[in-house]
Amino acid sequence: MSRRLRLAVPNKGRLVEPSLALLHDAGLVFEEHDRSLVARVQNFDLDILFVRTNDVIEFVGDGVADLGITGIDLLAEAGAELPRIRSLGFGRCRLAAAVPNDTPYQVVEDLAGLRVATAHPNTARRFFAERRIPVDVIAISGAVEVAPRLGLAEAIVDLVSTGSTLAMNGLRPIGDILDSEAVLVANPVARRERAEQLAAIETMLGAVIAARDKKYVMMNAPAEKLAELEALLPGLASPSVIPLAHEGMIALHSVVGADEVWGLLPRLKAAGASGILVLPIEKIVP
Repeated sequence: MSRRLRLAVPNKGRLVEPSLALLHDAGLVFEEHDRSLVARVQNFDLDILFVRTNDVIEFVGDGVADLGITGIDLLAEAGAELPRIRSLGFGRCRLAAAVPNDTPYQVVEDLAGLRVATAHPNTARRFFAERRIPVDVIAISGAVEVAPRLGLAEAIVDLVSTGSTLAMNGLRPIGDILDSEAVLVANPVARRERAEQLAAIETMLGAVIAARDKKYVMMNAPAEKLAELEALLPGLASPSVIPLAHEGMIALHSVVGADEVWGLLPRLKAAGASGILVLPIEKIVP
């Protein structure tokens, strides 16, 4: 018998909680502990390996793990060419160049001849080299935002989500280097030889991700209003239409984008809908 699948996930950092939440929401039953290195999934032939963030890519590349959850920024920094199975819908951020507020630099070209501190030296060097901008990239492992204040560099390259950390440290972004988010990657051999099992994992996770930004909307309406209401509903397909006990009345069921719901409800009511219910969706399998 072949060994159980192995999925490597970070044991610390910004990707840990959303990764575990996704796996649990997908229906995988396992227990994780602070000191646990391996969690055995009870209802699927899968072991979850908790490893250092920077080791996820190495574990997957070396075949120790068949799958891994990591960030695009980490893949770029490692120069890894692992197959990306799918984006996971969380961990969105960007790698950006930033400078102190009181400096005159406005675009990345203005950094020519200056020092740039970063925890992503390989990515930064490639970026500036491709644009023929001569900079001195200084690799540091943490507290990148304080580098200009300490006189270590005139600019930084760091991950930015909301920009609040930059603002707190008196910095402003002047150019994006890389867009990043969490992705599911695979070992090339496992992707080829265990394609069916990997596809099952992708389906589990994909069903949860697809459902997270959708809502299930149900409503009653006069049958004569069907065409008008159907035109308002941007669902996955045409809405389900169910005759009701009262003659001339129908029920409509549809899936709509979560961001569209509050703008849609007044229009549905104006078109004759009543008894409107908006429900969360657990999973969607196209």
